[in-house]
Amino acid sequence: MSDESTQSGSLEHSIRALGGLWDTTRGMTVLRDAGYTPNEKHVRRTYRRLAEAGLLTKVQDRPVQYRVESGAV
Repeated sequence: MSDESTQSGSLEHSIRALGGLWDTTRGMTVLRDAGYTPNEKHVRRTYRRLAEAGLLTKVQDRPVQYRVESGAV
């Protein structure tokens, strides 16, 4: 599977369901487990979009790490 919009939706669903801290590795693992072949750039772009929407807050730059906002899930 390679549809980026579907990958983004799958990643967002997992983030909402699981909560907690998210780094690039966790996002890649979740998408691989869902049957996708993700790349790091796509995962980071999805995280930035979700941070702009208020679902995630960036807590660390290098390596990048996001936290799910408690009221957003």
